[in-house]
Amino acid sequence: MDFELDPPNGITGFPLGAAADTVRAAAAELGQVKVSADPVHYMKVLALHPQFEIVFHIEDGKTLTAAEMWIPRPGAEEITVRFRGIDVFRTPARELLKQLEGMGLTVLDETLYAFVPQLSMGFTRVAGHDVPLDTDGEPLYFQAILTGPLDYYDYKLA
Repeated sequence: MDFELDPPNGITGFPLGAAADTVRAAAAELGQVKVSADPVHYMKVLALHPQFEIVFHIEDGKTLTAAEMWIPRPGAEEITVRFRGIDVFRTPARELLKQLEGMGLTVLDETLYAFVPQLSMGFTRVAGHDVPLDTDGEPLYFQAILTGPLDYYDYKLA
């Protein structure tokens, strides 16, 4: 199973701006779905595949605002998540950031978190379990990547 990150447009099969019902139906094709929502606005659709999770943020309660993919675990399927040909969860975090900068992208590196504001991608190295560590003592690989709309992280540039 392959996913392509395409910020600010979304990820494979989940375009930003998609209706909440469409997101729920497509998420159900990946595995178990859990939906949480407040009574007024925000909704979160969690797709639970045996090897990974995707959190779909529906911030207005109606349309997909952002998609957050978590690092796939080993298992029966080969799961790859790419951005412009780079395997984002099998490339060490520091190397991935260098490759993004090499594409001419602005990368804001905050050790455990990184952002590509003008492209609307955010990364975290925070892990809730034992993972391989880099020489800085932090997880070697990013644990999750979020893609959002065009200006999602632009506030970081101020």
